[in-house]
Amino acid sequence: MRAPRSSSLFSWWNEWAAPLWIGCNFSAWMRLLIRNRFAVHWSRWHFVIIYTFLSVVHSCLGFLQKAILGRRVANTVIADAPIFIVGHWRTGTTLLHELLTLDERHTGPTSYECLVPHHFLLTEWLAPWMGFLVSKHRAMDNMDLSLQHPQEDEFVLCMLGQPSPYLTIAFPNRPQQDLRYLDLERLTSRELEAWKQTLFRFVQQVYFRHRRRVILKNPPHSFRIKVLLDIFPQAKFIHIVRDPYVVYPSTIHLRQSLYRKHGLQRPTFTGLDEQVLSTYLDLYRKLDEGRKLVDPQSFYELRYEDLIADPEEQLRRLYEHLGLGDFEQYRPGLGKYLAEHAHYETNTYELTAEQRAIVTERWGEVIDHYSYDQAPAAG
Repeated sequence: MRAPRSSSLFSWWNEWAAPLWIGCNFSAWMRLLIRNRFAVHWSRWHFVIIYTFLSVVHSCLGFLQKAILGRRVANTVIADAPIFIVGHWRTGTTLLHELLTLDERHTGPTSYECLVPHHFLLTEWLAPWMGFLVSKHRAMDNMDLSLQHPQEDEFVLCMLGQPSPYLTIAFPNRPQQDLRYLDLERLTSRELEAWKQTLFRFVQQVYFRHRRRVILKNPPHSFRIKVLLDIFPQAKFIHIVRDPYVVYPSTIHLRQSLYRKHGLQRPTFTGLDEQVLSTYLDLYRKLDEGRKLVDPQSFYELRYEDLIADPEEQLRRLYEHLGLGDFEQYRPGLGKYLAEHAHYETNTYELTAEQRAIVTERWGEVIDHYSYDQAPAAG
């Protein structure tokens, strides 16, 4: 039996909804609204009402899942330490995530699992029937999107009520939220333990569901390598880097797209350029600190440009370095995916001379470190 396809009846949803917040449990949703003083634009209030009702449903289903499966999940031993894909936003982390989860020995949390982490073990069978909730392509580019595609686990933290900088997406005209939850160093011991337990329980749920090595992709984890090693001492890390002259305009476009699509306000984008410029350097400085704590055999780095030019060879090297098993077993599925997406085109961006100069001045140390030319490159 096939799941129903999205119809034009639901086109209004994809045009006007802020579907990212549809999965919040009741306490997380109320906390988000209260702390932002219910500063919702009038055009989004009907969705607030819908999501408030759904948040109660999520909370009830969450209690039900815990009652039925909580003990079994808690007793699950994660036999295969997870792999974390790190790197700045728009460096190819999503592409790499999709490529690695093609291997049947791996799994990545799906969009459905990340949006309703409270109860997906009970309700995941519904995912194919709920495709109208998401667009067929991501808001910021042309990559395929569905509830079955692998997704970023930072959204799990948001749905479960953990503070996250991503909550800024909901209220983009308010001050940036929860920035101390990037590198976690400013958290109290109690806050840090709650964060660790939330992530661990989610990975436990995904492993319980699939019984395969879990691959997580999350740019904010670039700040958190030390904490991630505390949770998963045998974890492996993959860092992907991309031309900063492409990353800068692409990240601006990403933020603008998310704020427009998933914001509960009409965004003004005040201060957005400076936020992107400053966060970039903070991320790479923290990533360099973290990678020194990882066994070199458990950390692999590659360039987006090399991955695009020769994906099979780059992934073969990655498999050999991290000891991920027989590459030949993975190669047929990879080849099929690459053939199906052979005509995919990335976004292109034109930088002004002033923007190029700013990127060179502000991000020069990263540009030099990764040997990128101080000139614009095609996107």
